[in-house]
Amino acid sequence: MQPIETLHEAKRILKICNACRYCEGHCAVFPAMETRLEFQEKDLYYLANLCHNCGSCYHNCQYADPHEFQVNVPQTFAQLRKESYVLYTWPNFMGKILERNGLWVTLVTVMSLIIFMLLTPILIGQKTFLGIHKNGFYGVISHEIMVILFGIVGISALIILLISMIRYWRAIGLPPLWTIRIRVIKKAVWHALTVKYLDGGAGQGCTYPNETPSLWRRRFHHLTFYGFLLCFAATTTAAVYYYLFNWKGPYGWLTLPKLFGIPGGISLSIGCAGLLYLKWKADSPLIASKNTGMDIAFILLLGLTGFTGLTLMFYRYVGFVGPLLIVHLSVVMSLFLLAPYSKFIHAFYRIIALINYELESE
Repeated sequence: MQPIETLHEAKRILKICNACRYCEGHCAVFPAMETRLEFQEKDLYYLANLCHNCGSCYHNCQYADPHEFQVNVPQTFAQLRKESYVLYTWPNFMGKILERNGLWVTLVTVMSLIIFMLLTPILIGQKTFLGIHKNGFYGVISHEIMVILFGIVGISALIILLISMIRYWRAIGLPPLWTIRIRVIKKAVWHALTVKYLDGGAGQGCTYPNETPSLWRRRFHHLTFYGFLLCFAATTTAAVYYYLFNWKGPYGWLTLPKLFGIPGGISLSIGCAGLLYLKWKADSPLIASKNTGMDIAFILLLGLTGFTGLTLMFYRYVGFVGPLLIVHLSVVMSLFLLAPYSKFIHAFYRIIALINYELESE
């Protein structure tokens, strides 16, 4: 379905929903929808990112398949969300990466692996690359080089993400950030952090991977998200140790980088594995088939970041620490490069949509 067709389909469905209103207690989407008599493009992209795809409305809908109205809010909104990522990304031509995200994630990861694997032994020598080092993987590539390399890419990705967020913010008609009350933002962020709207509206959870309600999708989302935050905290505390206190790695098992990093890596790995399992088991009319490649590629990249980081941590004093480091760095580099052009952006768009909802609810 082309973008214009998806917008027309969304308008058609929402007019039916607005007349019915049976699902108004399921999540934030329906109360927000009911404040509108007409649906402009900005409204549709706002509501699409407010939707958490729990599936409750579809399985309670009297007009869903096999009814002739063919109402399927989650599937239509899933397609609209992807279109919003493409539409508001910066620069515009990079939106093409989002359209075939699975392919691009594979290509960038493979190319990163090849480049790192070829250049590193040449630059540092074969003996160093395959040697055992008393300071672990820091003996292969220095801390300074990794910081410079990933710092440049990471800052660039953050700038692109910020520009895309600003474009989406303005497109759905939100006022300037500084005019919004702190309590509105806090409430929206809290609902995002707790994944409030993945409870199906009645606390039973998503009808995913089948029509039986379950909280597992919400749990795996929590494990993935907080695992990622713990890994980020581990990297941040390691930087503080190095630059503020001049404490150089590798760090002990009871230091903050390890206390954050090990649970973070485990949580991220389990969460992503669980989400992939649900994707594999899913036989659901809620899924927009064009989004599957993007979803799986992003989950795989996140999961591999956690798993390869854990592996590198536990095998840092072996002869193949060099190749292990290169695999981990290749995955992380791909994550950094593609973060603004992958499903990573959906977390930020969803928070913006939740802010808009809380603002409208006041």
